[in-house]
Amino acid sequence: MLVARVKIDEVQKSFGSTLILKGVSIDIPDGSFTVLVGPSGCGKSTLLRMLAGLENISAGEISIDERVVNLLPPKDRDIAMVFQNYALYPHMTVRDNMAFSLVLAKSPQADIDERVDIAADILGLTPLLDRFPRQLSGGQRQRVAMGRAIVRRPKVFLFDEPLSNLDAKLRVTMRSEIKRLHLRLKTTSVYVTHDQIEAMTMADQIVVMNDGRIEQIGTPLELYDNPSNRFVAGFIGSPAMNFLEGTVRRNGDPHFELSSGGRLELNPSSTAADGVKAMYGIRPEHLDIDPMGIPAQVQMVEPTGSETLVVARIGDQELTGVYRERHDLAVGAAINLKPRMEHAHLFDLVTGQRI
Repeated sequence: MLVARVKIDEVQKSFGSTLILKGVSIDIPDGSFTVLVGPSGCGKSTLLRMLAGLENISAGEISIDERVVNLLPPKDRDIAMVFQNYALYPHMTVRDNMAFSLVLAKSPQADIDERVDIAADILGLTPLLDRFPRQLSGGQRQRVAMGRAIVRRPKVFLFDEPLSNLDAKLRVTMRSEIKRLHLRLKTTSVYVTHDQIEAMTMADQIVVMNDGRIEQIGTPLELYDNPSNRFVAGFIGSPAMNFLEGTVRRNGDPHFELSSGGRLELNPSSTAADGVKAMYGIRPEHLDIDPMGIPAQVQMVEPTGSETLVVARIGDQELTGVYRERHDLAVGAAINLKPRMEHAHLFDLVTGQRI
């Protein structure tokens, strides 16, 4: 398989007077698996469609393998796209669906057969080649859609929320299969999803988008451990990061004074000035039940087997803790919660930027 660098440079997209993408720049290295993630309406699918040539570019440049493709039709971009709804021809067998693009390109039959057989072997579809889509499960149909992309041997794979129609258990299986496929083929891949768990488990590089802009680009753990702003901190991670409103105090013993009462230890690396209004962020796994912590009241207990989620209230603010230990807690019980200060984050109350 070929690989190619994809460069998106200050790309904008307008629908009438409405600006959907507001100057997006991303460098996607050769052979990488890059995931565009964000809430519905953030512009991620529009950006993918522009990369595919299915939407016009209002401003900026997109290049594939150092070639600007702004004005090239989809068939000349050397890309292959896997859609959310599979887009299989119901009257064609699995073999014919996978071979269709090569037939249209008038490739030699021997070449078509070889490519289809190789792709079917990679995806475990060989026993299903003579079946029709109606005779396949959702996961098998998605593999056929991926096989149709593989046989084209493109420079870039594009995935538009390919797992959203599958049930939860099958999504877990299929995301592992897609990741293994990428490791085997090493083809540059761009994957769109609103599911941050998919992004975390599959990506080499995550692009977090919001309201037509890029909030942060980095590896999964970079985004998880060092979010650049409150949006990224709250979007990446499940359960989401907890946020408590308050004020930084530097006089005497440095601490964070909660708006609802009580005080928390500051992360020693924090440089926030005295009196700054901020949000104190702490992930659920870094929130300990400790007699030295601040008083809280249990609102909900959710055992999942390996972990227990505890939702508690401090003043008028709720927090979620995740615990491996089995705590015998009832709704309404009084507990004390203590954040691990070395994992705490501070975000400016107004701008949302990390401080």
